[in-house]
Amino acid sequence: MHISRLLPLCSALLLTLISSHIYAAAIYPINDASILAGSKFDIKVELNGVINQDELQIQINGAPVTKFVNAKPEFIANENGKGSSIIFRDVQIAKPGKYSMTASSPQERLQVSWDVYASGPRRVKNVILFIGDGMTIANRTAARVLSKGITEGKYQGKLSFDDMPNIALIGTSGSDSLITDSANSMSAYTTGHKTAVNAMGVYVSRATDNLSHPKVETIAELIKRNTKMSVGIVSDAELEDATPAAVVSHTRRRADKQYIADQLLVSGAEVILGGGSAYFYPQSTKTSKRKDDKNLVEAFKSDGYQTVFTKQELLKASEDKSTKKLFGVFHPDNMDGSLDRLFLKKNTVAEFPNQPDLTEMTQSAINVLSKNPNGFFLMVEAALIDKFNHPLDWERAAFDTIMLSNAVQIAKDFAKTHPDTLIIVTPDHTHSGSIAGVVNDAKAGPLREKVGTYADAGYPNYPKANVEGYPNQMDVSKRLAFFYGAYPDHYETMHPKLDGTFVPAIKGEGGNFVANSKYLQQQEDAIHVGGNLPSQQDTGVHTADDAVLSAIGPGSEKFHGFMDNTEVFKVMVESLGLGRQ
Repeated sequence: MHISRLLPLCSALLLTLISSHIYAAAIYPINDASILAGSKFDIKVELNGVINQDELQIQINGAPVTKFVNAKPEFIANENGKGSSIIFRDVQIAKPGKYSMTASSPQERLQVSWDVYASGPRRVKNVILFIGDGMTIANRTAARVLSKGITEGKYQGKLSFDDMPNIALIGTSGSDSLITDSANSMSAYTTGHKTAVNAMGVYVSRATDNLSHPKVETIAELIKRNTKMSVGIVSDAELEDATPAAVVSHTRRRADKQYIADQLLVSGAEVILGGGSAYFYPQSTKTSKRKDDKNLVEAFKSDGYQTVFTKQELLKASEDKSTKKLFGVFHPDNMDGSLDRLFLKKNTVAEFPNQPDLTEMTQSAINVLSKNPNGFFLMVEAALIDKFNHPLDWERAAFDTIMLSNAVQIAKDFAKTHPDTLIIVTPDHTHSGSIAGVVNDAKAGPLREKVGTYADAGYPNYPKANVEGYPNQMDVSKRLAFFYGAYPDHYETMHPKLDGTFVPAIKGEGGNFVANSKYLQQQEDAIHVGGNLPSQQDTGVHTADDAVLSAIGPGSEKFHGFMDNTEVFKVMVESLGLGRQ
């Protein structure tokens, strides 16, 4: 090969080696981290080279690290063959201000800057954080169309969070990727720190043990360590799933569900309600997914919790004035959505007919938590909005957005008599859905010609919703033309999936995912849509679109304009005074 052709290749190779070498070294917390004064966090320094501990100099604001950190460090001479590391656990910095940390060895020098902030005095008694998991703006619009109706361009009502006075756009990207998942996006809300996809409550380092990465304290831990407040966790997903897990857990991998279940037990949260019972029962139980013989349900009972397993038991226990702690699991996995539970009776409703609604879990949680005169923090997740957006099942996602609106109304009603309550409603991330028009079955021609756009769209003809905001029929003759922008191969039917959640793609020959021919067999004019995602992707994916946050109550005025997701944590801890000097 001629030298002129070889030089660019060598230069590219050298640049790659230098880049990978620089990337391997790191300080955690990362540069530009915002840290609540007095909160606990781990400091970790990772070097490229292998050194002796006495060759490493660490300073904060030009002074030895020991001036700020009392914890005895753990030095790892050569961590996983990648270089030396040192870890300081449970560090606390009490004084607000700007901090610069440097780590120097004979071979390299690293530096990061942090902003340590105080909260000021407590302003609210209660904080209720609602997460519409994966809820994009089109989910809100579709829910409003279905539940309130629209006439001559004007909606005939609003969702409960539509009239909240303070709104912000939330950036959701993580430390490693433009596109987030629920673990690291929720972790930003609960810790105020960025992390990577699949991680929660930790910075992702070179450690191989999922539980050994540098930890950051969650809002639930802060509350339990510093106050006499109560904590509640409600979700219609598995309680071990990313969003509820991020309230209490610290792991590199959100799939560590047995560990997360154990963390829920020791978290001290007074109310824990949701799905995922499979991780609370010993492995000898038929539906268990544990790998040991621990029976966490019995452990909750022994710890003074009222334990409930059906809607009826939940309502009875939450109305009992003696109930101070409440643990309820209502499904081995994720619970069923409102469209199936209330109308279609599909998916697993026949097997688990007594699942409570998100509204009933929210009311029950407030009933129990509000008995504490010191106030409470409650996280409520409408998880299935995301679970239905992934398989492109917008109707089910819309119904669960209506359910979220109903749950938020319960919190707003509580706040009418408890005005010292901050209510926040936000997605943790978004999906790619959008409403393009109205599908009209009366139009002639192939299926795509039935989509009306602009003036030709008109309005859908869903029946008037019931008192809970749900229309009793979805497969009407004029329906919303709701399409997703990120999708696998699938057959577009433009009809609701009445026999169960949409399964857009299945594994074909060669291992790639292909359109599920079931829907072509059901509807011969279904349109084959070639995916725009990699062939190993069988569902839709999250997007980097901004999340729309709505808030009401003391402290909600701090939500405005564009904000980073870590700032949601900052508003909550400032409102609760968790970093007071």
